[in-house]
Amino acid sequence: MEGSMEKESGALGGLFQHIIQDMKNGMPLWEDLITKATKLHSSLKATILAVTAYLEAFQKIADSATNARGATRDIGTALTRICLRHKAIINGPARN
Repeated sequence: MEGSMEKESGALGGLFQHIIQDMKNGMPLWEDLITKATKLHSSLKATILAVTAYLEAFQKIADSATNARGATRDIGTALTRICLRHKAIINGPARN
């Protein structure tokens, strides 16, 4: 009985060491994932800011065309609709 306890303890100790070694080997992978996720987050924030600035400039052109005379007014109205649709995409679907 005492021999089987030692054998089980040895097997359990070996399993524990194997798990610890696997965790040590996996740590750089997790750190790399976290680093890449941080970079992705920064890039997405920059993209959102760039798209927002683009839509603001687009809206200024649409407003200018809408306030003009003649057929340009129709173009301005169409541009405003396009801009509003793009803003709706950025802001997500409307919730009722």
